[in-house]
Amino acid sequence: MQGRADGPRNSFRSIAILMIIPVGGLIIFFLWNWLHGGRPSIETSRTPPVAARTTTTTQASVIAPSPKPRETHHRDIVLIIDDLGFDGQPLDGVMALDPNVNCSILPNGTRATEFAKRLHARGFEILCHLPMEPIGHEWPGRDAILTSMSSDEIARVTKENVEAVPFARGMNNHMGSRATTDRRVMTSVLGALPRGMYFIDSRTTGGSIAATVAREMNVQTATRNVFLDDDASEPAVRKQFAELVAAAEKHGEAIGIGHPHPVTMRVLSEEMPKLRARGFRFVRASEVVR
Repeated sequence: MQGRADGPRNSFRSIAILMIIPVGGLIIFFLWNWLHGGRPSIETSRTPPVAARTTTTTQASVIAPSPKPRETHHRDIVLIIDDLGFDGQPLDGVMALDPNVNCSILPNGTRATEFAKRLHARGFEILCHLPMEPIGHEWPGRDAILTSMSSDEIARVTKENVEAVPFARGMNNHMGSRATTDRRVMTSVLGALPRGMYFIDSRTTGGSIAATVAREMNVQTATRNVFLDDDASEPAVRKQFAELVAAAEKHGEAIGIGHPHPVTMRVLSEEMPKLRARGFRFVRASEVVR
């Protein structure tokens, strides 16, 4: 009896032992893997994928304010030398001032065509300095535009004056304190300009409507800021030149008109290099008309 009872118990013990061995082995295996390789594997699995990191970086760059582009503030000066076209004028001196100096030639000048050709050959911008009727008794010169003319006559004389200054890209008025206040006159003048020619209002009077009419007619235009040498003394010219510089600093651009007087040429030849060294630019009139 005792032998038969011991037999089943021994068998059960053997089976239990056989089952414990593989289970223990599995436990040991997982424990070993945990201690030596498991945690790195788990940490690696938690590392964000490349795409996720890229998305995070992109979002950060959107949130961060981008640097503003640096604004450039030009200080541009348009310098127009008027009344050219006559014997004895220092044309070489004018051209030596700056490559972008603008030269306005009187169409009734004795050397108007010759000056225009020389200036054009050297690459200078040329304007036709159209003589127009002033207030008072000062004579504007031959073939001037007068308020007493008919509209057809004004158009014809304007075209003849433009043709007398070859290569002219623009026009500005010589005198004209009466004519530039007359809408009919200015409409006839501006309507006679070749296509693409601009008009600079010399603004010889505060009542000028020349630039206003030009804009209404879609003629590119701009207005003079400073006359340099109404008083042709050196202190006065230097004062006016300082006003031109101040206007360019304030507005970004300014238009100055002078004449080939000895004092004007002397002041300009001294002061223009200093302005260029300070970052000012001398530009062509065609760059500022709108």
